[in-house]
Amino acid sequence: MRYELSRKRAKAGKPRWDDGRVRALRRHLGVSQDGLAGELGTRQQTVSEWETGRYAPRGASARLLSIVAERAGFAYQPGTPGAPEAGKRKRRGTRR
Repeated sequence: MRYELSRKRAKAGKPRWDDGRVRALRRHLGVSQDGLAGELGTRQQTVSEWETGRYAPRGASARLLSIVAERAGFAYQPGTPGAPEAGKRKRRGTRR
């Protein structure tokens, strides 16, 4: 029972890593996609897919991003420079 309670508490407080947040963290760190990938032990393509919203970091990757963000003093707030506002997405491949 104790394990379940602490696990629920941890889930409630964990940040969600969306495309804007990953990009904002990378820019805050001043590294390229390849540089962030190297720090996390993943591929540059994976970081690119997170930043375009194709996939979202989960599991160990999301936890590593949170640790890196905390140690870098990164405080993500929606509406801050480098972070898209919630619900707004870039349109791709559409011409008018």
